[in-house]
Amino acid sequence: MGFLKSFFGGSSSGSGQTAKNRLRIVLVHDRTDISPQLLEDLRREMIGVLTKYMDIDTSKIELDLDRDEQAVALVANVPVLRIKRGSGTWVEDN
Repeated sequence: MGFLKSFFGGSSSGSGQTAKNRLRIVLVHDRTDISPQLLEDLRREMIGVLTKYMDIDTSKIELDLDRDEQAVALVANVPVLRIKRGSGTWVEDN
């Protein structure tokens, strides 16, 4: 049991979400042959780019790779809180 707690980040309030995210990374890796580290790097870089243009809820991002017979699709669900318009003006997303 101690091994699982250390692997999934202990018993903090966000540990369930952390475990869910790690499991999702493992499942995506199994489906697409992309390493979990590469997928995490992609996620971090996407967050960096997106936050230049909008305020997002990074704790609720869902990133997945779907494969069919001919292609692989990157599917991202990114909750947008506000969008930056022009010279630093934020617009609420309702």
